[in-house]
Amino acid sequence: MTAEDAIYAAEGYHDDDLHEADIVEWYEARPVTVPTAVATGAVIGAFALGVLTAVGALALMGRLDD
Repeated sequence: MTAEDAIYAAEGYHDDDLHEADIVEWYEARPVTVPTAVATGAVIGAFALGVLTAVGALALMGRLDD
């Protein structure tokens, strides 16, 4: 029994296709680019959402004090 046979026996199967596997080529992913207008809109939107959340929380706290 060879080491390769022991591996197949330990895994519980014998796969002949492992010796005929295709070569997989990995390519480097392209860098993500975001247009300036989209990035600016996202920053402004996040800021506006933060302001609305803060104003809403302050309004709620003011109403709970009454």
